[in-house]
Amino acid sequence: MTELEIKATLRVDNTTIPAGGNVTLTRDLKHSVSNKPNVTLQPSWTQLYSGETITIRCEIHGGDTEWDYEWETNSRIKAPNQNEYRIRSASSSNSGNYRCKGRMKSSQHETTEWSDSVTLTVSDNEPRPVLTVSPSWLSPGASVTLNCEVEHPSAGWSFYWYKAVPDLSEKSSSYELLPDGSGTAQDSYIIHGQTHTAGYVCRAGRGDPEYHTDHSQPKFVWSAGVRSAATLKVSPDSVQNSMYASVSLTCEGNFTEWRVKRFPNDGPLFYSNCVRTTGSTCNISYILKSPTAVYWCESGSGDFSNAVNITVQNNYYDPILVSPVHPVTEGASVSLSCSLRTQKILSNVFFYHNDKLLQNDPRGELKISAVSKSDEGFYKCQYSGRESAQSWMSVKGEQDQNS
Repeated sequence: MTELEIKATLRVDNTTIPAGGNVTLTRDLKHSVSNKPNVTLQPSWTQLYSGETITIRCEIHGGDTEWDYEWETNSRIKAPNQNEYRIRSASSSNSGNYRCKGRMKSSQHETTEWSDSVTLTVSDNEPRPVLTVSPSWLSPGASVTLNCEVEHPSAGWSFYWYKAVPDLSEKSSSYELLPDGSGTAQDSYIIHGQTHTAGYVCRAGRGDPEYHTDHSQPKFVWSAGVRSAATLKVSPDSVQNSMYASVSLTCEGNFTEWRVKRFPNDGPLFYSNCVRTTGSTCNISYILKSPTAVYWCESGSGDFSNAVNITVQNNYYDPILVSPVHPVTEGASVSLSCSLRTQKILSNVFFYHNDKLLQNDPRGELKISAVSKSDEGFYKCQYSGRESAQSWMSVKGEQDQNS
């Protein structure tokens, strides 16, 4: 508030002020406004992917003044001089810094300050979420947790969860939405009572209209338990084999077509189709030129067999542990032995269970007359100072024999 001495007659609100009189002038705040706009985004994230929709808005708060708007940006596509700029299908050309200011319509020479800049980044790379599963090897009836991760995870994603269903004709899989797996706010999904080998994928979406990512790469949960509908058998019956050994993989089941799959999928067997011709089996002979991998069968009707983790011994001179491929039932007897790549069974061998030496004197094989759950674990053998790789022997209860 400022007090002025008036030297001449001044008329204010139709009131005459005599010369030499005093008058107090006050600023009418009814039309005052903030002189610095804000740039807002809807939705609020600044990291976008090509094809997403976003609205950039210039907001001037306070008063009822009408404004014209001016934008300044270093993006390749200029924003129109309006208070709102809607980008319906973003591209990298929209990347840049955006700021705005207002100009009074009633007095074009009066403007606000420039707003602070907001940086928009649009990637032309299509996002692909990454799915993880835990555990990857399960005991029958276990709970499995799926986690789906997208770049910029805090930026409004919702998640979709699918089961992978084998499609042998396309050598790929189709995706079947899991129960309550559509648009969840959480980036994790729990499957209760998982009993068999299965594949899963996820995808994510956000915005309005909703923008969807591609599907993740399939991830598998493996069960070593043999199911009655489908069984993978391995000959020789051992989870360890030497490099270049010949291994026969046999798919058994009441179906006409199977595909043997392998993970990692770095070899020709990943897409090996096999049409049953006689009986219920399908045999594939395979030379183990690739590193350690997991093998299983898929049927044309969407069934999965048990999975087998085959360890490949690459060193010519190292021994190989001969241990059962499938889980051993409690109470059953089992024998473990040690061989060279010639498949000759060795004597004078030491055996280890979870890195603990089982007996101080060497023997030809390790015999367990009645297996118990305490016998489950990692085993390896030692011959002439050289050790085999470790392999896991799984033990299941009698009630799980048909799982």
